[in-house]
Amino acid sequence: MQIVELDIKLPYEGRGKILSRLYGKVKGRIRDIHFFPPDAEGISEIKMEVVEDNAPKLLSDLKKIVRNGKITFKVLSEV
Repeated sequence: MQIVELDIKLPYEGRGKILSRLYGKVKGRIRDIHFFPPDAEGISEIKMEVVEDNAPKLLSDLKKIVRNGKITFKVLSEV
């Protein structure tokens, strides 16, 4: 198991639909989450720490959900 930090940047408009689908995908595995307000260009940022077995698969699944945004991840530790 790994603790993975996901940095998700997505347009503020329509964020609710995307967040509900993201939550359905990582439900029960979130350790920490932070929501940042949109910047001047309307891009909102979400940082979350997730406990995951297969981080690359999770990343590919989340990229299918967040099409108009950008997702980066960093492995924080191996459990």
